[in-house]
Amino acid sequence: MTFERLSWPTRTARLAIRPCEPADLRAVYAVRSLPEVAEWMPSHPASYEDFLLRQGASKAMDRCLVIELDGTVIGDLYLHVEDAWAQAEVSSEAKNAQAEIGWCLSPAHQGKGFVTEATTELVRLCFDDLGVRRLTAQAFADNRPSVRVMERLGMTCEGRFRAESLHRDHGWVDGVVYALLKDDWIR
Repeated sequence: MTFERLSWPTRTARLAIRPCEPADLRAVYAVRSLPEVAEWMPSHPASYEDFLLRQGASKAMDRCLVIELDGTVIGDLYLHVEDAWAQAEVSSEAKNAQAEIGWCLSPAHQGKGFVTEATTELVRLCFDDLGVRRLTAQAFADNRPSVRVMERLGMTCEGRFRAESLHRDHGWVDGVVYALLKDDWIR
């Protein structure tokens, strides 16, 4: 993955961010399995063992960064760098040109600016250190806290898709996609 090219951990005013390690998985699971967090996550594993199986099957740990506050994991970030679509003649210029990002934070630490602080650093890493030119993030439209984070990052809503996402509890709901270009990023 692209994480090896970077120096870890990276630090913000209050947080440390680094690639997820096997020893972090219990803490990540503890946050993601909370009902108020799991409501908006792609899956709600029935057990820690189920969580480990899903992590392994999807290679999710390769795209997971943990957010630490004073040495304690309080959440995680998702980073998936990929090639942009391109015509064959220019495809080499599209290598690792875009990334999808995401986030998850313990409810005990929400409302204190930690997600905005961590995701701002993630955006900086993508644009400055990895050379990505375009970022995207997706959410259920009703996940207002995540939508607010996207807007705080300066991302633009590129689409709201009516009843396109099937939520385990809410049925068919709207989804949103936000994006940010390096040229539009205000530090």
